[in-house]
Amino acid sequence: MVMRVSRRIAALAVICAGMCAGSANAAPPQGFQSDADFAASYAAHAVTSVPATTQRVSCYTPEVLYQGSLGPSQGYPDGGSTPCLGAATTGELLGPFPTQDVSNPAQRVKDFSESDLHVDPTNPQHLIGVSKWFVNAEGYNHLTGFFESYDGGATWPQQGHIPGYEGWTDNSDPAGAFDPWGNFYAVLLPYMFTYLRTGEHFFLSPEVNPTLPRSGMAVAVRPHGATTPASWNVRHNGAIDLIRRTPFNGAQVFDKQWIAIDTNRRSKHFGRVYVSWAVGTSDAGLRIYVSYADARRNGTHTNWSVPRRVMQQTRGVGDNGSLPRVTPDGRVWLATSSTVSFGAPYTMSFTSSRDGGRTWAKRRVIVRHNVNGYANTTFRAAFGEAFEVGKRKVGRFYPLYAVYENSIRNGPTTLFIRGSFDGGRHWRAPLQVNDNRGDGEALQPGIAVAPNGRVAVSFYDRRLSCPARDALEATLAGLLFDPRAPFGRGNYCVNTAIQFYTAGLKPLGHNIRLSPHTWDPQLSTPHPECICTNATFLGDYFGVDSRGGFTYTSSVETYNATGENPGYHQQQLVSKLKTP
Repeated sequence: MVMRVSRRIAALAVICAGMCAGSANAAPPQGFQSDADFAASYAAHAVTSVPATTQRVSCYTPEVLYQGSLGPSQGYPDGGSTPCLGAATTGELLGPFPTQDVSNPAQRVKDFSESDLHVDPTNPQHLIGVSKWFVNAEGYNHLTGFFESYDGGATWPQQGHIPGYEGWTDNSDPAGAFDPWGNFYAVLLPYMFTYLRTGEHFFLSPEVNPTLPRSGMAVAVRPHGATTPASWNVRHNGAIDLIRRTPFNGAQVFDKQWIAIDTNRRSKHFGRVYVSWAVGTSDAGLRIYVSYADARRNGTHTNWSVPRRVMQQTRGVGDNGSLPRVTPDGRVWLATSSTVSFGAPYTMSFTSSRDGGRTWAKRRVIVRHNVNGYANTTFRAAFGEAFEVGKRKVGRFYPLYAVYENSIRNGPTTLFIRGSFDGGRHWRAPLQVNDNRGDGEALQPGIAVAPNGRVAVSFYDRRLSCPARDALEATLAGLLFDPRAPFGRGNYCVNTAIQFYTAGLKPLGHNIRLSPHTWDPQLSTPHPECICTNATFLGDYFGVDSRGGFTYTSSVETYNATGENPGYHQQQLVSKLKTP
């Protein structure tokens, strides 16, 4: 989410002994790759990419207008809020909106961080991505928006904020999924806050739009064949489509929702929509709940079930970042991340349900690992985990895959993957994913499994140095605006990368670069807590999906290749390559 319920603090490395240490000296099974070969792999593998969110100009009227800003010398060449003034080209409604109790001026959307991306199972040329949609990055003032393609990711003519929830200050943690008939479900986290004089956020403030709940777990459905940015179903049974609102079970905090839909026609629960999220009063008290409904062909759904807690947890340890997945037999698998505090070691564990989410098996541990944060820059670390299930059996079972960050003995953040091929009873030894030498970090993994069983692990990669001071690339990357002057610096600038595997986790070649340019993560970066702090935000995850013979990712970049991004804002870069 948005908020850290309590300030999360230092690591307790002793917890990580054992399962963490086992991967300390691992090397990638595909062997190491030179930086030069990695840099050239974008062209060698015929990767194509487009900055999707520069193709239209989006505007909306925020419920709370924030005017704080930082200047070009602080890494914000086009900082603060900017009135729309007729600039919108999306065709979306600009506001004010029915759920709002104020009438603010429309503002231009300028930054787009964190994302989820999916390919329509009924048409592999049809893609929808969702992302944070910022009108003020310094104030973390955003809704959830979408971008949609009908030509396999080449153009993105439909985009804008997702309507229906504009009456809340923010709308966070973008996640979505297609149902079997091509309707797209976005699960949203609308919540309230006001700004204190310092710029700090007063969460769940009673002063904002008092007729609405302070936060909730919400859904918007884009029906198959929708043709305008406003074509979303946001009401159910005559009311706004809230699965639940706070307080729930005495708790005021919702966080990190995710969604999965059963698209398997032989499943007893074909079309069932599962939404999971964390509920609690503090970081250490967060617990995972699941609610479900059955999708209908026309883009509507049945009533949401009463949320059910899915796993027991030790007092003082919080669960968050849940990831539900469904195997072709209709079994629901759910992985989650547990820790005593943000920055302490994490335990990745899982459970499953064989009866459509009504009952859940006992928790099993996958791995314990360290997430110590990232070197040199100020964007935060999160859970550093990804989880997916196979579409075809390997032996008698559908495979399970877990990817996670790990940092050992103050070394660079590195990615590892483990697989289970016996229903989660045992997990194979971890394999290092990133194949660089040196201190370049690999972080924020995503994972997708193609219908043919190929496994794709995507991640942000920091092995390539920032461009040199006199290089044209440095100018186009906006490095002159970065007060840290990272010209030629290693383990600082970012690329997107991917590694493919067979269903049995045999590597298929080396890491492949998915971004055509190395970009600076410090430019125009949102401040999730306060403009008054150095803590910034790249996003806690980004999108990846494989279907129709291609794999797609949607990730952040701040590059300005052809004048499309003169403010060096965070944009959504969509990359595409053939699935091996």
